[in-house]
Amino acid sequence: MAISVRRLSYALGAAVEGVDLAQPLSDDDFAAIHRAWMEHLVLVFPGQKLSESQQVAFGRRFGELDDHRSVPFYRHKDYPEIYLITNHRIGGVESQTKDTGRLWHSDHSFTTHPSLATMLYCREMPPVGGNTMFSNMYMAFERLSPKLRELLEHLEAVHSLGHYFDTNPYTRGRTREQVQKMLELSPPVAQPVVRVHPETGRKALFVSEAQTTHFVGMTREESRGLLQHLFKVSVMPELTYRHVWSVDDLLMWDNRCTMHLALADYSHEDSRHMHRITVKGQTCGRLLDTAAVD
Repeated sequence: MAISVRRLSYALGAAVEGVDLAQPLSDDDFAAIHRAWMEHLVLVFPGQKLSESQQVAFGRRFGELDDHRSVPFYRHKDYPEIYLITNHRIGGVESQTKDTGRLWHSDHSFTTHPSLATMLYCREMPPVGGNTMFSNMYMAFERLSPKLRELLEHLEAVHSLGHYFDTNPYTRGRTREQVQKMLELSPPVAQPVVRVHPETGRKALFVSEAQTTHFVGMTREESRGLLQHLFKVSVMPELTYRHVWSVDDLLMWDNRCTMHLALADYSHEDSRHMHRITVKGQTCGRLLDTAAVD
């Protein structure tokens, strides 16, 4: 059966069918998937029956995988490449990943190696809700005025994991020791506000409400108005895709040109259990002197 690609929304997202990811991919099938990914930014592979080793093997086709040592608390016990996004109790303790991703963001933008790709494999899902939204950051940049685009191309912005913890009420379940360890591993960085995709050559906006605090060389007060404008325009409905999950969906997205948001649109009385795999990205941004961050 030949691979087929079905568009899911105006801005981004496509379903890929006619492929069994449990089997090794031919070079031709991988090339077809990669072309679809570059075009649609977010791909969903419905109805995949995958073991942990098969998930890891598929992820490795796209590059080196993260072992999640910077966020080590919920790695799979046998496969450190798999990070558990779950509301299951683990060891009798409430999961601290049950509300991961409640603000718009691009994975690991607070590091000097932002993630290239992220893959989520759905193992359990509530009867309703538990959806994930995605935004096309190419289009977010291209819809700005020429003058503003020109200005932004010369700016850097500070991305901080500490900002995510400070502004997101869903992170308050983590212990002080866990948060401190994560902040030590991920100090603030300066990232380009406009990022050029290394494979497509297209320019994408690279700021997010979850992790961007201010522009380098400006105060937070001076930065606030423009950042709020960019946050707003980058998630306009016509730039987004809302994925309604089914069990055995494998979904992958390109962090270099998208943002995503995990919606709090379900009850934790119902199980939601995901396996996340992250493909490491290229060097982007630079470490900042912590004393100069504010």
